[in-house]
Amino acid sequence: MNSANRSELVDALGHAAKWLAIAVAVALLAGTASAFFLFALQWATDVRSSHRWLIGLLPLAGLAVGWLYLHFGQKVEAGNNLLIDEIHDPQKIVPLRMAPLVLGGTVVSHLFGASVGREGTAVQMGGALADQLTHLLKLPAADRRIILMAGISAGFSSVFGTPLAGAVFGLEVLAIGRMRYDALLPCMLAAIVADQVGLLWGVQHVHYAIPAIPAVSACGLAGVAVAGAAFGLVGRLFAGFTHALAARLKRLIAYAPLRPLVGGAVVAAAVWLFTADRYIGLGIPTIVDAFRQPVAPYDFAAKFAFTVVSLGSGFKGGEVTPLFYIGATLGNALAPILHLPFPLLAGLGFVAVFAGAANAPIASTLMAIELFGAEVGIYAMLACVVSYLFSGHTGIYRSQRIGQSKHRAVPEGIKLGELSANDERQRNQAPDLSLSN
Repeated sequence: MNSANRSELVDALGHAAKWLAIAVAVALLAGTASAFFLFALQWATDVRSSHRWLIGLLPLAGLAVGWLYLHFGQKVEAGNNLLIDEIHDPQKIVPLRMAPLVLGGTVVSHLFGASVGREGTAVQMGGALADQLTHLLKLPAADRRIILMAGISAGFSSVFGTPLAGAVFGLEVLAIGRMRYDALLPCMLAAIVADQVGLLWGVQHVHYAIPAIPAVSACGLAGVAVAGAAFGLVGRLFAGFTHALAARLKRLIAYAPLRPLVGGAVVAAAVWLFTADRYIGLGIPTIVDAFRQPVAPYDFAAKFAFTVVSLGSGFKGGEVTPLFYIGATLGNALAPILHLPFPLLAGLGFVAVFAGAANAPIASTLMAIELFGAEVGIYAMLACVVSYLFSGHTGIYRSQRIGQSKHRAVPEGIKLGELSANDERQRNQAPDLSLSN
């Protein structure tokens, strides 16, 4: 072995040892925080289920969460988008207060009946806790980007029990059509160890099962492709409606804490009027039912509406588990139309609506394989990729960048949240040819 090869080997070993140590530290923090969060979430769900009257206090809970963020959390209110921005353009350490604020806000949201998820909380806690190591270890900006990505992977992995999907999600969520492979090892290590840390704490994840995967056929692939397009369009609508409602409420209601108060009043009233308890919280029992038996064909639309109002008005949590619910029940409803088994389409919808809404088709495909088995891989990849295509240049994370456009020319590096304004400027600058003749 010559000196050049020896030097490269030493560098590789040093790099691996460095990131192994850092990734394990990130995983211990994120996995422990996620375990505590999941236990708290289960407690909140159980208490709400046994004391239904708590739903009537949802507006006041929203007011309290809004007040806390107004006075103590304005610097971290952007949540996942703040983490994405800091990875692309590192400025300053994410305040540690992000972790307790989002944890408390999410538990309160679930305790009183908002329709929100949990991934946003785990990802934000993972990112915020990981970033504290940046200051402690005096890491440079390039390493800080990687440690934040590892924190995202660890949080996602530990809250869902899907380390492969978590590792890739931390790489894929930053930019459409582009991933950073320099962070692959840290994200993978953090995701694997964080999942194991959660299991050691006693976390038990829900198991979803597709009893039988049909053999790959032309008719089956065609049906899955059609379903994938529907999943992508629903993911696109979900992101669009949630952002539009949030923007409209900001224009109409200047005082931030009043927005979740109004949204909470709408959700609570709808629950009481229509006995719609199945559409609040995580909705895990309904997701499980979608794999076992036909469910109401309007379940996906109802969960869609409850979640848009909850998140759009300012309740904390996340979008992903509600997207799982929407996707699983939509797939269940589409199954008889497309002549496919409803457990299969429920599973594909579970991952593919998320793939379109988050622009994460690879992580979503890996999640399907981890949850349902390798046999679903071909169908899952097709559904997730088609969903990703049909969701367009939209998404639940407005700070996500355009790395490579899907099907039309868009400026590279622009944020999704800035794309509509850019399109409007281009239309205004375009020459008017209507009078040229």
